[in-house]
Amino acid sequence: MASLVSVNVGLPNDVQWNGRTVHTGAWKAPVSGPRMVRRLNIDGDGQGDLGGHGGENRAVLVYQVASYEYWANELGRDDLRPGAFGENLTVDGLPDDEVCIGDRYRIGDVVLEVTQPRVTCYRVGMRLGEPRMAALLVSHHRPGFYCRVLAEGELAAGQEVVKISDGPQQVSVAEIDALLYLPGHPGDALERALAIPALSPGWKASLQSLLEQDSATGNTGLTGVAPPPPAWPGFRTLKVTAVRDESRHVRSVSLADPNGEPLPKWLAGQSIVLRVSVGPDGPSLVRNYSLSNEPGMPQYRIGVKREPMGVVSAYIHDHLTVDDLIEVAAPRGSFFLDDSPQPVVLISAGVGVTPVLSMLHALAERGSQRPIWWLHGAHDGTELPFAAEVRELLNRLPHSKSRIFFSSPGPSDRSGVDFDERGRLTAQALSALGLPSQAQVFVCGPERFMDAVSGALIASGVDALNIHSERFGAHTAITPGIAAATSRPPHQPEGPPGPGPSVQFARSALSASWRHTDTSLLEFAEACDVPTQWSCRTGVCHTCETALLAGRVRYELDPLEPPAEGNVLLCIAAPAEDVVVDL
Repeated sequence: MASLVSVNVGLPNDVQWNGRTVHTGAWKAPVSGPRMVRRLNIDGDGQGDLGGHGGENRAVLVYQVASYEYWANELGRDDLRPGAFGENLTVDGLPDDEVCIGDRYRIGDVVLEVTQPRVTCYRVGMRLGEPRMAALLVSHHRPGFYCRVLAEGELAAGQEVVKISDGPQQVSVAEIDALLYLPGHPGDALERALAIPALSPGWKASLQSLLEQDSATGNTGLTGVAPPPPAWPGFRTLKVTAVRDESRHVRSVSLADPNGEPLPKWLAGQSIVLRVSVGPDGPSLVRNYSLSNEPGMPQYRIGVKREPMGVVSAYIHDHLTVDDLIEVAAPRGSFFLDDSPQPVVLISAGVGVTPVLSMLHALAERGSQRPIWWLHGAHDGTELPFAAEVRELLNRLPHSKSRIFFSSPGPSDRSGVDFDERGRLTAQALSALGLPSQAQVFVCGPERFMDAVSGALIASGVDALNIHSERFGAHTAITPGIAAATSRPPHQPEGPPGPGPSVQFARSALSASWRHTDTSLLEFAEACDVPTQWSCRTGVCHTCETALLAGRVRYELDPLEPPAEGNVLLCIAAPAEDVVVDL
């Protein structure tokens, strides 16, 4: 018979870690006497990051005495006490390889239902002083598990843990944890797991994605829908075949294979990276540009806005000519048009028109019957690139609607002809359009524009999962639990330059020499204030998975599952030679 050894609680607190402040509730301590367990928490307990922890499906975390004994031996520790793994309930019994998702247990007045394994997160390693812990919990099949509260009430240490019903399908906690995080995702096992009503929605979505994925595309259960692998590694030389001014500040450049061979097809919305030598003695610079023409065409076309301080954009506008040769990385990116029957809304501002224009081309080429909305904001007619091209494409789509917003129309701009609305494409203007709430939405433009548009769409009832945005610059950082700090533009790391290979951050327009004091590309990016996305920091969760545009890396720890072809796990990788990463 299993028993409850300890009840552990702790409220979120600020903890110093690696020079940063982490707001976390990972520090739990045993309490004496009975404690009330409620739908979302145990009295006196809390979580610092509600995006990754807590909530109805993760109300109570359970860990086992046997796992404490295992880790004490494995890590050579004699200081592990109940609550050290961040659990609320320390139990004698209920091993992860026997407890199944959907099992129900009664402890005192409380009824709990098992919903999912523990979330892999860096904070358990921070709590234990063992950075590898998130990966070890998974690889050693000892994650622990979360429960939802079916009946509130009091419980106390010393009480029996009574199993009152078995979960359907009999999929153990250890089995389902390995099914998501470790290589090999057999379809029959995924289907069994998905048939469990008690499984938390987040895990269901991840396992459903794995069930539908191509086996060669990495782990889409962790990364979301993945594009095909890049058509070629590193950079290849392409020839400029056309240069054209599309508006006052935007110039299009068409690129082709020098030998006349068709270029590989891309997905509408994807981008390429150019490596440009802007001077005879200067370093090569890399920049990311979205493709704007029809996928499947034999050439690639990009649109480049002249930026006031843009070295590369100035070079392209002032010096790049037909027949010039330029180095190009293969099309990449997870911002691409799907083929669902849902309505599609394409929203852009300024040069953000380029990736959604490629999507419009793809829809017109297919003769799509989907309801389509085209919404674009510009200063005036001189700042509206590809205007005639857009009109022609919209005319080919029977269920299309468009709204063009000019913030300051010029004297020759005709209302109802050149534009539809005077003013900016604001959140308020967007809300008044009555867009379909079930649409797939693709947004590209300045960061503040995309944030405002996304917020307005969510407020109007569009599911956040159906809103996709593309940023020309660095991606938005994901740093769970880290207290907000004053942000700095990307910069060279402090101190003398490192002696190692060159690391180029394509979206941040920064190149720096690797320092051997940094343990990973993630740490190096953080030292340069390049925005990064991460969670486990041990190669488990794939939050940091990023396109490796050129070069090779070595892994300081073996990833539990390799990333998709052409990608890298920043948190455990170091450059083996000069590299270019899509950050």
